[in-house]
Amino acid sequence: MHVGYASLFQNPHNALSDREVWREEVRMACLAEPLGFDSVWSIEHHFTDYTMCPDPLQFLTYMAAKTERVQLGTMVVVLPWHDPVRVAEQVSLLDTLSDGRLILGLGRGLGRVEYDGFRIDMGEGRERFVEYAQLVLDALETGYIEGGDQLDQPRRDIRPFSGRSFKGRTYAAAVSPESMDIMARLGVGLLVIPQKPWEAVKADFENYRAVWTDVNGDAPIPKPLCGGFFFVDENENRAHELGMRYVSDYYHTAMNHYEMTAEHFGTSKGYEFYANVGSYIDRRGVQTAAEDFAKLMPIGTPEQVLEKLQFIRDTIDMQAIMVQTSYAGMSWTEAERNLRCFAEHCLPELKTWDTEPLAAPHELAVAAGGGGAGAA
Repeated sequence: MHVGYASLFQNPHNALSDREVWREEVRMACLAEPLGFDSVWSIEHHFTDYTMCPDPLQFLTYMAAKTERVQLGTMVVVLPWHDPVRVAEQVSLLDTLSDGRLILGLGRGLGRVEYDGFRIDMGEGRERFVEYAQLVLDALETGYIEGGDQLDQPRRDIRPFSGRSFKGRTYAAAVSPESMDIMARLGVGLLVIPQKPWEAVKADFENYRAVWTDVNGDAPIPKPLCGGFFFVDENENRAHELGMRYVSDYYHTAMNHYEMTAEHFGTSKGYEFYANVGSYIDRRGVQTAAEDFAKLMPIGTPEQVLEKLQFIRDTIDMQAIMVQTSYAGMSWTEAERNLRCFAEHCLPELKTWDTEPLAAPHELAVAAGGGGAGAA
């Protein structure tokens, strides 16, 4: 089983300086490689204390220089907020610098505060994502970017061009059934964070596999990657008491950032599915909804965490997990204890689980210049 460590950079209620959060989160990310993790990840968010990593590719470029072997994953780059030319360039540059260690995760974003901050109509999010994703994915295979119904991008070479395929090492976040369909048509794998009833997740995956086969024929269907909020302690009572508290507190930060209880939530074009989330919170109440989310997460003693991960594996057959152990304003001492407890008591067992390895980058028969004079 591939096991990654994910940095979140939360600063709930602005209790600390942003500099301290970044200093400590980077310090813990630097522990991932010596502790035996296979990759380091981060996610893109803007403008609030929810997650203060506006550029995961920039953070991972730093981590590329601080590490030797771990892979580097974006969880995710939110394409509608970017110029796809710049994304393709940044991805290719990081892959060049890291010698092919990048795992590319993409998404379309859900926060109105972020869409408004970038002066983008949230109702355009899905269309932008689909067009930009196709442009970026094609550019990473051909060495040039061109086209798009809305963007009408003139042909330009991607320099430096890494010359390595991203097929099999590109994933996208999908929550709604419609997003499952889109990701299958794009030919990318799925990034999953438990947040729905498992029966609904199973139905989504059945739809994804059916569309994948219809569109991509006999091409192997990629197994998903699964992230989560972990709390591990050898003391069962402490694990459950603090784990439920911290993960529930995390969900409150998510509800605040995404404005899940606001009337507008789930009303934008392409985001209608999320109205169900708002209705669920209305029915259950914010605290119970947060606790429901926490119950989906790997919380408990090492044995209980491994049992939960086995259940998730039996349900979605994930290929890798991304472990978040620092969130919701827990102290740095607690966050590091959580990380080290997982690494000592769970990671060795997970390494024995027989799982297909993540796709390795293979060299393309296209040279720099998008198939120009140097093409094979």
